Amino acid sequence: MSTDDSPLAAPDISSNSQFSPSSGLGKDARRRVLWGSFIGNFVEWFDYAVYGYLASTIASAFFPDSDKQTALLATFAVFAISFFVRPLGGFVWGHIGDRLGRRTALSISILIMSGATFCIALIPSYSLIGVGAPIILLVIRVIQGFSAAGEYAGASAFLVEYAPAHRRGMYAAVVPASTAAGLLLGSLLAAVLSVVLDAQQMADWGWRLPFLLAAPMGLIGRYIRTKLEDTPVFRELAHEDKVDHAPVKDMFTRHWRALVLAVGAVLLNAVGFYVILSYMPTYLSTELGFGATESFVATTIALVTYIGFIFLTGLASDRFGRKRVLITASVLFAVLTVPAFMLLDAGNFGVILLVEIFLGGMLTLNDGTLPSFLAELFPTRIRYSGFAVSFNVANALFGGTAPFVATLLIGVMHTKLAPAWYLVAAALVSLIAVLCAKETFRKPLAQ
Repeated sequence: MSTDDSPLAAPDISSNSQFSPSSGLGKDARRRVLWGSFIGNFVEWFDYAVYGYLASTIASAFFPDSDKQTALLATFAVFAISFFVRPLGGFVWGHIGDRLGRRTALSISILIMSGATFCIALIPSYSLIGVGAPIILLVIRVIQGFSAAGEYAGASAFLVEYAPAHRRGMYAAVVPASTAAGLLLGSLLAAVLSVVLDAQQMADWGWRLPFLLAAPMGLIGRYIRTKLEDTPVFRELAHEDKVDHAPVKDMFTRHWRALVLAVGAVLLNAVGFYVILSYMPTYLSTELGFGATESFVATTIALVTYIGFIFLTGLASDRFGRKRVLITASVLFAVLTVPAFMLLDAGNFGVILLVEIFLGGMLTLNDGTLPSFLAELFPTRIRYSGFAVSFNVANALFGGTAPFVATLLIGVMHTKLAPAWYLVAAALVSLIAVLCAKETFRKPLAQ
C-alpha cells in the first residue's frame, strides 16, 4: 500500500492547499489527524465501558440497599436516560459542525465529555447524601450524553473528508477502532481492579479510579485538535461561501429519506454494540453465574480481536461496497445469534471466549462499514448533521436502552436467550434499511 493510500495519509491542510483530498501531508500532520479523530471517541467510550462493566458496584454506591436486580435496573436506567438527550446533542453539534466547522465542534465536545466523566468520580455515595447521589449521577450522565452526541459523527466526517475516495472505508474504520480501544481500556481496568481490590474496597473507592483518568486524556485530545485545520472539503465550502446556514432544516426537507434509512441502518450497531461489548460481562456474571474476573477477561480478549477485524472490514467495504458488507452482517446476525447465545450457557470458559470473538467479528462487519456508509449518505453541507442526528436517534432509542431492555426481557420472557432475540430483531430492521439505500462507495463526496 502506498503512502497516499494508507489510512494515515491525509491532505495538505496548510493555508496554501488546494483543498484536494488526495494531496499529501507530512508524517507529523498525519499523526495529528489520526489522533485528533481517535482520542475524543476513545475517551467517550472508555467512560461508557467503565460504567457498564462496573454496573453492579455502581448500583450499590448510588442506590439504596434493596433487591440487587432492582438496583441494577436502576443503574442501567440512568445509563439509558443519558442517551435520550443525545438526539438534541446531535442537532446542536451537527449545526455547529456544518456551520462553523468539524474541528470547532470536536474541540468543544471533548472538553465537556471528559470533564463530566471526571466529575462522576467525585460524587458522594448514597450512604452519605441519600437520594442526592443518584440525582447528581443522572445530571452528569445527561451532560455526558449531550457532549458525546457529536463525537462519533464528527470524527467519522473528519476522516472521510480527508480520505482518498477509494480508501474512505479504511479511514473511517479508525473511529470504531477508537471505540473498541476505549472499551478495551475500560475492560482491562475493571479486570485489574476486580483482582487487586476486594469487594469492600471496590464499593468504597475502587470504582472511582477509572473515571479520574478522563481529565488528562480529554486535555490531551483538546490540545491535539486545536493544532489541526478543518477538512479540505469544508474549507472549500467556506471559501466559496456555500456553507449551509440551516443544515437541520435542509436535512429534513431535502434529505429526509436518507435520514430515515440511516436510522434503520444504525439499529444493528446500536443494539449489537451495547449488548455484545458493554452488557456482556454483566450478562455472564449475573445471568450465567460466571465470576467477574472471567467475564472481564473474555470480553477483553474479544475486544482485541474486534479491533483487528475492524480494519479488515474497512478494507472489505472499500473493495466490495458498503451495502454488501452491511447486508452480510445483518444476515449473519439474524441466523446465528440465537445459536451463539445457546453456546454461552455451556459453562465452559473456552467456549464462551470463542463465542464472544465470533459475535464481535460479526459485529465488525457492521461497525467497520457504518461510519463511511453514513458519511457518504449525506452531502458535505449537511454531513455532520445528518450523521449525528441519525446515529444518535438510533442510539438513544435502542443503544443506551439495550442493557436495560436485555435485563428486562430476561425477566419478562423467563429465558436467558432474550437478548439474542432482541439482536435478531435489530438485524432484520437494519437489513431492510440497507437494502433500500443506494450504494455510495467510490462516488465523489460532492454527490
